Formats: sequence, structure tokens, C-alpha cells
Amino acid sequence: MIGTLINTGAIIAGGVAGLAFGNRLGPAVQQRLKVFLAALIAYAGLSMIWTGLQNGGVITGVRQLGVALVALCLGSLVGHLCGLQRGVNRLGRWARKKFSAVKSDSSGVLRNGDPLEGFITCTLLFCVGPMAILGPLQDGLEGRWQVLGVKSLMDGLSTMGFVAVFGWGPVLAAIPVLLYQGAITLGARQLEPLLAAHDLKDALNITGGFIVTTIPLVVLDLRKVPLADYLPALPLSVGLAYWWLG
Repeated sequence: MIGTLINTGAIIAGGVAGLAFGNRLGPAVQQRLKVFLAALIAYAGLSMIWTGLQNGGVITGVRQLGVALVALCLGSLVGHLCGLQRGVNRLGRWARKKFSAVKSDSSGVLRNGDPLEGFITCTLLFCVGPMAILGPLQDGLEGRWQVLGVKSLMDGLSTMGFVAVFGWGPVLAAIPVLLYQGAITLGARQLEPLLAAHDLKDALNITGGFIVTTIPLVVLDLRKVPLADYLPALPLSVGLAYWWLG
């Protein structure tokens, strides 16, 4: 659970820094941070793919890639039919509305928002999304916390901005993040022997890696990718690998 503990600590540290110093990051610094985070996310995703391809020979690797690609295609269809990305988009619009409503008045003076609203907003934002699921899964199955390490930086920086508007409320989002991601990590750890026994982890790693490597496109505003729609590909990859490769 080291990744979730780092994530929790980053939220608390970001909140404390925001309350002490305020959000003093200029646009140029924010853009450089986005590029840096995008590079780290891409590295984490490629590492997941490489981990999945290491086991077995070339034929096995090709078959694993085939499973991942089919799972991604089917998963995106299932996610679209279930409206996963549409739900995430509605959450994002709601969060922006809450943030903008209290950011400043007509004179440009910063106004304090409701700490409870800050807590709810940050909890939803930090717990909904591919990295909040893929990170704890990777931590539980492989003991690798790279994905959650990058998410920790993102959440910590976000908390710095949110506490400037909502006060101390966003810091409390560290509690549900700890419980939510910790539960996923512990659940994945319990399933790891079963997945390892049937050689199912590799397909899951490759599929998750492809999802993670598309996140930089969203971070850098290069393309709007419906990332949430691809989340059903994770269980589908396990089922397809068991059926095809088992």
C-alpha cells in the first residue's frame, strides 16, 4: 500500500503548503509541470506494458497484445454504452462550477468557499478516474507504485489550488482516498495468486498500460480521450486471457 500512502501524504502536504503559502504557481510554471507530469505518466504506462510483455516468448507477447487490443475495443464499447465518460464529464463540469462560483467576486478579491464543498469536490475528483483504479491495482498486483506516484504529484498540486478557495476542506479528501485506493490495493493483493496461477496479470498490465499512456494526451490538452470508457477493458482482458491463453 506504499503508493496509496504516498498519495495520501501528497494531498496533506499540498493542502498544508497551499494554506501556508497560497497558490503562487504562475502559468509558465504550471505548463512546465504539466509537461513533466505527462512525461512521468507516459513512462509509467510504458513500464506497465513492458512488464506484461517480459514473460514468455515472442508468440506469447503477440497473443497478449491481441488480448489487450480486443479488450480495449470491447471495453470502450461497454463503457460508452454505460455512459462512464459522460458521467465523469458531468462531474468535471460540476467541480469547475463549484470552483468558479467562489473563486472571486467582481472586484477580483478571493472569497472563501465552504470547506465541506471542497472536501466533496476533491474526494470525487481524486477517486474517480483511471489512475485511481489502475494505480492501486498495479500496487497490489506487482508492488509497483509508479502510477500512484505520478497521481500523488497531480493530487498534491491540485490540493494546493483548492485550499486557496475552499479552505482546509480539501485536505480531508486524503481520508477517502486512503480508504478507497487502499481497498483496491488489498483486494488486488488477494487476487494476485489466482491471477498469477493462470498467467492473467500480463494481459491486465498491458491493457492498463495502454490506458495510462493515453493520459498525457488529456493532460497536455492535445486530444479529448474518453479514458473512463476504457475501464471495462480491465476485467475483460482478464476474461479474454483466461479463455484464449489459458
